[in-house]
Amino acid sequence: MAASAPGDTVIIKKYANRRLYNTESSSYITLEHLAEMVRQKREFKVVDAKSGEDITHNVLTQIIMEEEASGQSMLPVNFLRQLIGMYGDAMQPMVPQFLEESLDAFQRNQSQFRDAMAGAFAAGPFADLARRNMEMFAAATGGKAAKAEDKASQAEPDTKAELAELKAQLAALQEKLDKLGG
Repeated sequence: MAASAPGDTVIIKKYANRRLYNTESSSYITLEHLAEMVRQKREFKVVDAKSGEDITHNVLTQIIMEEEASGQSMLPVNFLRQLIGMYGDAMQPMVPQFLEESLDAFQRNQSQFRDAMAGAFAAGPFADLARRNMEMFAAATGGKAAKAEDKASQAEPDTKAELAELKAQLAALQEKLDKLGG
């Protein structure tokens, strides 16, 4: 599917037989196709073919249900219980905006974290450590593990101290990651 210009919204018609028709490509598609369009950040609107009613929300909810049922579970049971508990609550009208803003912030943070990690490992001491680890891994898988260990043991004392410091820094980073993830 070709990327559309910003602002272009693809119309998807849903027929009574549950088939989805992409008016842009003039072809029938599946919910998996729609999920992929979401991942590609393609804008689309799903309408009931007979009434013209916008049913995008229902179809997106159906995609989430299928993802969850297929073992791609992302929504914890406690979150689902809390969400269900919000229906009918006086705060219900604010929940959609709060969830959208929270996910937007999460995605921005995720992107910044990836950029920071890529920058941290692209150059400097972490890049050198990663290179050495890969060399030792390659040596070990090629039956040359002993040679790699000999090289490591023959390293200059300054290099050993640097390596110990880097290991400590890496352990601290891992601890921070574990706290963020848990």
